[in-house]
Amino acid sequence: MVGGGGGGNSDISFAGIFASSAFAACFAEICTIPLDTAKVRLQLQKKGVGIDGGIGLPKYRGMLGTVATIAKEEGLASLWKGIVPGLHRQCLYGGLRIGLYEPIKNLYVGHNFVGDVPLTTKILAGLTTGALAITVANPTDLVKVRLQAEGKLPAGVPRRYSGALNAYSTIVRQEGVRALWTGIGPNVARNAIINAAELASYDQVKQTILKIPGFTDNVLTHLLSGLGAGFFAVCIGSPVDVVKSRMMGDPSYTSTIDCFVKTLKNDGPLAFYKGFIPNFGRLGSWNVIMFLTLEQAKKFVKSIESS
Repeated sequence: MVGGGGGGNSDISFAGIFASSAFAACFAEICTIPLDTAKVRLQLQKKGVGIDGGIGLPKYRGMLGTVATIAKEEGLASLWKGIVPGLHRQCLYGGLRIGLYEPIKNLYVGHNFVGDVPLTTKILAGLTTGALAITVANPTDLVKVRLQAEGKLPAGVPRRYSGALNAYSTIVRQEGVRALWTGIGPNVARNAIINAAELASYDQVKQTILKIPGFTDNVLTHLLSGLGAGFFAVCIGSPVDVVKSRMMGDPSYTSTIDCFVKTLKNDGPLAFYKGFIPNFGRLGSWNVIMFLTLEQAKKFVKSIESS
């Protein structure tokens, strides 16, 4: 299970870990998706043009300002736009990336390995499971971003999609099945990197904390480890996250490189850290909620399987 320092077998089944991981990821998603919606809007926001041709004031300013603007203009429920494909994504992506982490880590070190697993091996396991999981779950991510990106429309202008299932079918009908894997390049890069940062850092921080006298495998340890995981994930993954959101929200980009170059040219290097605060607010709180829930869910599953 995530957080174990050694390379031994997990004490609950893969099905148990998958179910625990999917449940924890879905619960964290429900709690934090308003911050994710704010993050997506900030990342997709391009420099405004004023009446005199100069740079205009951006519509969305800061995490709380963006949340307030969306709630005021579109209603409170709009902050949970994309929750249905978001839960689809977490069931697949969350379950697979966390559920496969321990087996892949054991595969890399060998099942007879004794001692603390090297950090490099944890990172490699995180990269592997993140890439595999998001390759399966990319369509759910695409639909989630498309629904979140759609703001308040003028009167009489219909929405592109009436809901998550309609979005899946409309994209396939209008753009083809391959369109569901739009942005797969930056998405694999983003999720492999962030998954490695989250799982490896959580694993490493927890392992380190447990060696400090007075600390035990309890809620405080899980809380500190989850915050560390969120911080490392945002610092490392923010640039690829911006490119991924822009490619999925704006079909005009022809490739990952095209999106990267145009973003750098038009908006400057700081654009790659657009939404950093809401991203950390989102990922930091998401990781804390997810890992706290995951640890409790695994204990519950373990008690059922051992009874």
